[in-house]
Amino acid sequence: MIFRQLYDSTSSTYTYLLADEASRQALLIDPVFGQAQRDLALVAELRLTLRLVVETHAHADHVTAAWLLKQKTGCDIASAKVIGAEHVDLPLEEGDEFGVGDVRLQAMATPGHTDGCMSFVLADASMVFTGDALLIRGCGRSDFQQGSAKRLFHSITQKLFDLPDACLVYPAHDYGGRTVSSIGEEKQFNARAGGGANERDFVEYMQAMKLPHPKLIDEAVPANLRSGCPEDGRLPAEPDWAEIRVTYAGVPEIEVDWLERHLDEVTVLDVRLADETDDSPDTRALVDLHIPLHELHDRLDEVPRGKPVVALCRSGRRSALAVNIMREAGYERVASLSRGLRQISQA
Repeated sequence: MIFRQLYDSTSSTYTYLLADEASRQALLIDPVFGQAQRDLALVAELRLTLRLVVETHAHADHVTAAWLLKQKTGCDIASAKVIGAEHVDLPLEEGDEFGVGDVRLQAMATPGHTDGCMSFVLADASMVFTGDALLIRGCGRSDFQQGSAKRLFHSITQKLFDLPDACLVYPAHDYGGRTVSSIGEEKQFNARAGGGANERDFVEYMQAMKLPHPKLIDEAVPANLRSGCPEDGRLPAEPDWAEIRVTYAGVPEIEVDWLERHLDEVTVLDVRLADETDDSPDTRALVDLHIPLHELHDRLDEVPRGKPVVALCRSGRRSALAVNIMREAGYERVASLSRGLRQISQA
């Protein structure tokens, strides 16, 4: 199995990518709307096909990317049937099995944070994705959105804690930089439900917390009941000046065939050293301006702003940094030539 844990720093949300190595089919658990481009780039770079997006619950602190990813890839959306969210293809109930290829998960209803919370257990019980029901040394709050401390205690202690001690716990959030725990650890050390705590201990703890209202709940919950679909049903705006592909590293790139068709519409910036630029006439014909990368910070005023800028180098690595330098300086229409000039010499 291919496994990646991804993080959104704004909402402290973890997104999980699971994929079957043989079929290259993938699923994402709890993707974030603002990170959809990143997630799609990773799927592409790993040569995967996204087949399924799965929600652990209707989030109150961020908008899901489920609908957006469905529009981009044609993948299905799965979430708890009790939530009743729109655009869902696979409404899940207790005990349902699902997955991609040989990567199989079982749905476990773990309400209490919300009534639609689910945890997803890998078929061999080596991993469990607990959403906000069980966090690392904590748990989700239970004071809004059909929350119930008593139900949450039951979900944690009588369902999740029944999994093998070695089962790894991957939560939907962590606010302290922790990435993974285990059922055994949480049974012993969880600050709210572990260490032999009983229902009264837990309920009194949860009722005394007095947490502030989630800042985005009024926006996030209605959007998540639409699986992240905007109210107008429109896709977010994307760059319209070129066929841009953003890498997992966050670099906007274009292909050489697009560049060759649109040379008159862009400024092509070569950031190689001077002794590298003795190219063929065809290569030299691409370039409008030459500024070595190490000089770019000091010579940005030489780069015209009237046209989009395409940076290039031998491999596409230095030009990627050039793009970041220009973006930090306020250039909005800028991209790197994917794989650099090597692809021209290899063509």
